[in-house]
Amino acid sequence: MQTDFTPEQLADSDTAQSEKILRACVHCGFCTATCPTYVLLGDELDGPRGRIYLIKNMLEAGAAPTAETVKHIDRCLSCLACMTTCPSGVNYMHLVDHGRRWIERHYRRPWPERLLRRVLGAVLSRPPWFRLALLAAAPARKLAPLAPARLRPLLALTPASVPAPSPADRPQVFPAEGARRMRAALLPGCAQQVVAPEINAATIRLLTRHGCEVVVAPGSGCCGALTHHLGRHQPALAFARANIDAWERVRAEGGLDAIVVNASGCGTMVKDYGFLFRDDPAYAERAARISALARDVSEVMTSLGLRQGAGGGRRVAYHSACSLQHGQKIHREPKALLAAAGFAPVDIPEGHLCCGSAGTYNLLQSDLAGRLRTRKLANIAATGAELVAAGNVGCITQLAGGSAIPVVHTVELLDWATGGPIPPAVAASASVAAR
Repeated sequence: MQTDFTPEQLADSDTAQSEKILRACVHCGFCTATCPTYVLLGDELDGPRGRIYLIKNMLEAGAAPTAETVKHIDRCLSCLACMTTCPSGVNYMHLVDHGRRWIERHYRRPWPERLLRRVLGAVLSRPPWFRLALLAAAPARKLAPLAPARLRPLLALTPASVPAPSPADRPQVFPAEGARRMRAALLPGCAQQVVAPEINAATIRLLTRHGCEVVVAPGSGCCGALTHHLGRHQPALAFARANIDAWERVRAEGGLDAIVVNASGCGTMVKDYGFLFRDDPAYAERAARISALARDVSEVMTSLGLRQGAGGGRRVAYHSACSLQHGQKIHREPKALLAAAGFAPVDIPEGHLCCGSAGTYNLLQSDLAGRLRTRKLANIAATGAELVAAGNVGCITQLAGGSAIPVVHTVELLDWATGGPIPPAVAASASVAAR
């Protein structure tokens, strides 16, 4: 693709990177076939190739984008299926991230939309605030159909009850059982520890049972992805710096073999810290080191080796989160671990298509997110599975609300099969639990 940036524009590091990405695109259109919004809408501007043109024109113009441009870029899930399909290696992730930052700086949204996006970025990334918000919203949950249109998705996804804070999320060290084989820091995350604290608890039990010492570092928390994908770059970098500082202290005090992430959207973000801080002399080297240490929990468990499990041959539909299969290129490990634990994992038809969660997407683009969820749930039902496993809390929350089949994190099943407690969602389904 030809570009027409001025030398002054290319002096900006982000623009220079985006120009390289744009020039790699050869207009082939292979990406459209795997883009969820193009599959749903059939509009060229709602596919990666169309969005690439919109971002190119927006950046070259160096001015505020039109409302039409913003609409189509906002509709992008950042599922990154296009990057898996692209034969030319176009880094669409970095390009659309730049586009969103440009929109945030140069486009003035209507005030209700602006307020909602600010609130989501601030509240979801801070567990105490998020817990209070859910507790306040719970009584109004049944009134969701009567609420203003912008608030209905938030109320619809509000859980009927909010779990108590887990002691596992407090800063501390969990010693390995038996001989220590690895020392790892666990990203405690933000929204996950509020809506599904059982995931971190299961992760810690699973890792320590297999000889890994787990550190929840003081000062670590939100990875920054929520605000990053809203185009709010500086708040995202502040979260990232806090994590880098926290993990560097752990590394200096006792060494660090890995940084374990059990929410794949967060994992994709942490693995990109090196790129995000490439021009920051105070953080570039440290951020690159942290990115090199970041591992999805399935990668760590694969290296440790799973002890024999007692999954009982239960048929598990494995939902491969977009951020795991497209963002981190992890395909084999979760299914192999489930099989080693005694389950019978099966692929979901159209497994490359997003479920519609995508961070805050299901709150900001609820119609498209709902259509993608319906499509995904129909494909899950076609597998005849007893359980659904996924590696990202957003996907779990998105699917569990409409599924009669228990939807749990992969680590919950691995923990259960190797001596841990039954996952709460499975316990609530008596027919599966009794097997």
